[in-house]
Amino acid sequence: MNFPENLRYTKDHEWVLLEGDIATIGITDFAQRELGDIVYVDIETRGKTLAAETVFGTVEAVKTVSDLFLPVAGTVTEINPILESEPEKVNNDPYGDGWMIKMKVDNPDDVSRLMDNEAYQKMVA
Repeated sequence: MNFPENLRYTKDHEWVLLEGDIATIGITDFAQRELGDIVYVDIETRGKTLAAETVFGTVEAVKTVSDLFLPVAGTVTEINPILESEPEKVNNDPYGDGWMIKMKVDNPDDVSRLMDNEAYQKMVA
């Protein structure tokens, strides 16, 4: 499985890429494999300010629906428009075209407290 070194990870299997105070968030390669074929992504939190660990949407696979949890507090600024018509991008490219949201982070230091790729690999091993 692929766990890029430049990302941070959560116990709920989300990844975070921080650029300044803007975070791009998606689910990990491990999560998409566990879910199976993703058929629908439902995120309706654009413009909302949410606390860390709040549900920001759901992802539906063939046999299950899973909540998506915000890794850090902030305001959702963008939802990946590609996922509306091509939810399978999450399976095919979880760290690229399969990203889910972008958000303005309240405290960028919170991201550094998330797991690095080595800690995340140990958790899912």
